[in-house]
Amino acid sequence: MNDAEIMSALARSENNDEIDLIGDFSKPYVLPLMDGRHRDLKSISCDTMARLMRGEFNNIVGNYRIIDCRYPYEFEGGHIRGAQNLYTHEQILEEFLAQQKTEMAQRKATTDHRRNIIIFHCEFSSERGPKLSRFLRSTDRERNTNSYPSLDYPEIYLLHNGYKEFYEHHSELCDPIAYRPMLEPAYNSAYRHFRSKTNPGTATAVWAVLQ
Repeated sequence: MNDAEIMSALARSENNDEIDLIGDFSKPYVLPLMDGRHRDLKSISCDTMARLMRGEFNNIVGNYRIIDCRYPYEFEGGHIRGAQNLYTHEQILEEFLAQQKTEMAQRKATTDHRRNIIIFHCEFSSERGPKLSRFLRSTDRERNTNSYPSLDYPEIYLLHNGYKEFYEHHSELCDPIAYRPMLEPAYNSAYRHFRSKTNPGTATAVWAVLQ
């Protein structure tokens, strides 16, 4: 972006009437948004997710990626069809930054102007999904410091109320059709293992309170 384009983008970002612009301030979000519990993130409902999966936005969304930030035993016990299970910072870096050059080349080579979007979630979209969504955005900002406000992944969403609510309303779009909670007693050891990989020192404290 040249200086004029950057100044224009910054002006749009500061306009209260345009608070729903994507991360590079270039255009509005393509999916309908809703009020969520995280004011800094843009949330979509489980119904909007289902509509996306059924192809209702194919004319404006060229590609979407669903990032399930739950632990592997939760994911294996039921997940949104087509979702990817990424639950650590390292996995996010490897998945998105390793593929960045290839993805950017593909976008430049195509005349398809439909959006490429990412949707994060976890069980309730209260901690793990928001945390990794913010991590991708902050890392993207750092990598593009010299071309602010440009981003490689400007359009990121959070699935409101996470897998639990999606499963309750659209279980037919889950694979397998099941729901395994993070704190399922049978997976106590697995919880401790994966929690320690992402939040060292917190797993024991959480289980001590709940048991």
